[in-house]
Amino acid sequence: MANLPPHASVVVIGGGIMGCSTLYHLAKMGVQDTILLERNKLTSGTTWHSAAQVRALRHSHNLTRMIQYSVDLYSQLEKETGQNVGWVQKGSLSIATKPDRMTHIRRQEALAHAYGIDATSISAGEAKERWPLMNANDVLGAVWSPEDGRVSPSDVCAALIKAAKGLGAKLFEGTGVTGILTKDSRITGVETTQGIIMCDTIALCTGLWSREVGAMAGAEVPALACEHFYLLTKPINGIVGNTPTLSDHDNHLYIRDDSGGLLVGCFEPMGKPIKPGSLDESFEFSLLDEDWDHFEPMMELALHRLPALESAEVRMLLNGPESFTPDGTFMLGETAETKGLFLGCGMNSVGMASGGGAGMNLAHCIVHGHSAYDLSESDAKRFAPVFNSLDHLMARAPEILGTHYEIAYPGRQLKTARNLRLLPLDKDYRAAKAHMGQVYGWERPLYFGKTSEPKLTFERPDWFENVRAEVKAAHEKAAIFDASPFGKIDVTGPDACEFLQHVCMRNMDHPEGTAIYTAILNERGTYESDLTAHRIATDHYRLFVGTNAIKRDLTWLRRHSDGFNVTLVDSTEDYSVLGLMGPDAARIITQTGAADLNALGYFKVGTAHIAGKHVRAVRMSYVGEAGFEITCKAENASTIYAAITAAGATPAGLFAQTSMRIEKGFAAMGHELDSDISPVQVGMAGMAAKTGGFVGAEALTKHRETQKLSMVTILLDDDTAVPIGHEPIYLGDKIIGQTTSAAYGYRVGAPIALAHVTDVQDGAAILMDIAGVKMAGRMLVGPAFNPSGDRMRP
Repeated sequence: MANLPPHASVVVIGGGIMGCSTLYHLAKMGVQDTILLERNKLTSGTTWHSAAQVRALRHSHNLTRMIQYSVDLYSQLEKETGQNVGWVQKGSLSIATKPDRMTHIRRQEALAHAYGIDATSISAGEAKERWPLMNANDVLGAVWSPEDGRVSPSDVCAALIKAAKGLGAKLFEGTGVTGILTKDSRITGVETTQGIIMCDTIALCTGLWSREVGAMAGAEVPALACEHFYLLTKPINGIVGNTPTLSDHDNHLYIRDDSGGLLVGCFEPMGKPIKPGSLDESFEFSLLDEDWDHFEPMMELALHRLPALESAEVRMLLNGPESFTPDGTFMLGETAETKGLFLGCGMNSVGMASGGGAGMNLAHCIVHGHSAYDLSESDAKRFAPVFNSLDHLMARAPEILGTHYEIAYPGRQLKTARNLRLLPLDKDYRAAKAHMGQVYGWERPLYFGKTSEPKLTFERPDWFENVRAEVKAAHEKAAIFDASPFGKIDVTGPDACEFLQHVCMRNMDHPEGTAIYTAILNERGTYESDLTAHRIATDHYRLFVGTNAIKRDLTWLRRHSDGFNVTLVDSTEDYSVLGLMGPDAARIITQTGAADLNALGYFKVGTAHIAGKHVRAVRMSYVGEAGFEITCKAENASTIYAAITAAGATPAGLFAQTSMRIEKGFAAMGHELDSDISPVQVGMAGMAAKTGGFVGAEALTKHRETQKLSMVTILLDDDTAVPIGHEPIYLGDKIIGQTTSAAYGYRVGAPIALAHVTDVQDGAAILMDIAGVKMAGRMLVGPAFNPSGDRMRP
């Protein structure tokens, strides 16, 4: 019988890499009465059979930074604990057999340089020298990353636990969790097979079983297990010592040495899902059945790459489950549903690479209330509730496994679990030949006039002229942009104004009929969110937040509403929002029966009727053309849309909106704005006219003294260049930053981007690295397109 303590500050559930790393870092941060519960033995779920590759480069700076932390941690753990962790740093070799893959890995090389990682393009012949057993006849080139490596999963976990115990943390194996205790949607304790432990905080690191354990606390944890295969051979000639990891992603393969033989793993195009409940508590150091029929296509590809496999003796085809999320990124942080429940799960088969840094960031969330740096792409609150549906997970998770090694084409859309949430105008848009994309479960028009699947490319896309026509309509006549998926939060009650004054950076005490754009800052004075608020009445505001942000923002606002007499309600699906933009907007508004709206000043809200249907409209624009954002009941959207299009407006999609946003220099959350960025860096600190009294005010005051503008516009000279985001920016021979959003600017006639840079020089000549080619351009402070005057004609 385990001698469980009656209380712990934090209970970590799960003894894999995430649980062990989180325990270690909590102890390092001074939480000494932390305990870890493992129902079987450490690493007995997924961690023990991990191929344990640690490749630092990821698609974003902070995910890369997180894995670099893992590399540093694993390389010093033995010195700290005396426990060998099996760290082998032999590098990795990524080969390309297709021109687009070559572009992909050259983009990765450019990113590596921006992130301070050693990576070098090499020829096919040089790649063959590093991997002599490889058939390189079809190899076009490769990128060599000498700092990558691998570890022994069980030894890493043992070292982390040894260090954590030395700092006062405790481990209880053979102690299963049977229930989670909550009160008023807050964690209060854990029921186990060995008794009850009271606690305020749980770190849920339960891998394959995270969805079920999360449900014990009333939380949504959309993760599902899939089968994952790798082949192990007996020793073969040509393998001497340790080799680099060979990444043949065009053939879905990763390859390295293992005990003198080969380990050949795959992420096949469509995986095999495992229905929840199939793996119970008896699944300890266990594997699934071999499936040679499923693996055979991958085996044929492996035989092509490694002819020596033909005569190799097979040890086993290992089939071990791994958990996957709906977008292929892990979940980290506090849940929306249950305060005190923190997730560190859904690792998408990169648990060992991510675990060191992810565990540190999860501990940081628990101790400090936020991750060590912005990890919003892994926020536990980022998924729409519909993605927790078992049917959708069973369809999506196998596809996510298959995307692991896909070429990162711009605009790629997933094919499974689609049509989950349809806009009120979905039928109208499809009738107008909309090509749809999925955003937070919503099907949104990306562009119009071309319903066939676009060709995926790094060159100019085949929808280029379609988007040009939509931008031209908005610029010369009028276009409709659908903003219905934006989250909508109604704030009501006698303290509505006081509450928003507390949480918003700008002054929110304006007369009824006013719209206010504002930042929401955290205590660090950086962006938690941004929103537009309409003051509908003295005690009623409607907030419009980002499509992906509704769950996160509503949770944040509710958790900051203590002491205020307010009610917050998600009204997203009750209303449709149509942006009518362009010089003809005033004429169309008059023609459809709402002429009074033309009297509105900028950021003023008024009510009217369009085609006999009640609307509330605000004079504002997100695309740099004068117009209105029109809110109506969802059921009235089709009637209003029909009237507006009959009067001459053209439907326009998300790609046109993004291009116009970038031209106008408007920053967006998840691109230019995140929790590492302050209003000073994007030129918006002047909006905070209030003298304190809001969350983040004190920190913002300090930022004004220590920070400066970093966001700029980049215009490229070559009209055919295709930036897609994350390209490094050079001033001379020095990297000074990278792009955050990119598109073609149809109104300015040039490829365009927004970027954060460390050396702002208005008008300076710069170079942008696009897949190894440095394209000339210039830096601008301010927008590339900034029309003067109203531009609406009656």
